[in-house]
Amino acid sequence: METLEAIHTRRSIRKYTDRPVPRELITELLRAAMSAPSAVNAQPWVFIVIDDRKLLDEIPTYSPYASMCREAPLAILVCGDTTQEKAPGHWVQDCSAAIQNLLLAAHDFGLGAVWTGIFPMTDKVKGFRKAFGLPDHVFPLGLVPIGYPAQQPGSQDRYREEKVYHNRYGQKKDLFRD
Repeated sequence: METLEAIHTRRSIRKYTDRPVPRELITELLRAAMSAPSAVNAQPWVFIVIDDRKLLDEIPTYSPYASMCREAPLAILVCGDTTQEKAPGHWVQDCSAAIQNLLLAAHDFGLGAVWTGIFPMTDKVKGFRKAFGLPDHVFPLGLVPIGYPAQQPGSQDRYREEKVYHNRYGQKKDLFRD
């Protein structure tokens, strides 16, 4: 799959078959995530691969918008380790880039995935900290349930001209005409 095709056709998938994701594929997903850019190349991310059915089924009790975990054969918890930062405060951006790479790689492999947010919602952070034994310097940013898709949402063109300004906020110019 070409890069732009992956970007334009990737969609959030919330329904999965029960087919397990092979370990080799999980390693490739993590390899893609860890290839993301990070401030000063600090790579302050930590990944927890969750495939224990009991743990997956419990996640919606402290993260209600992650109910698809009850179907997903796998989820990856993406966290930022603030002790690994070289540019304080950038762990959120770094881990977000890793999540985007993870989502695109999953799509490329024919898997479905969805980014469910955790940080900065204190109740969710607390739930994930407790469930996965995270120390105080490790912050859960997002959870990505992954599996073979049991749904096929169509692609959409999301480009919106009204969200584009030229050189200055509020200044419009047709970028496609001289």
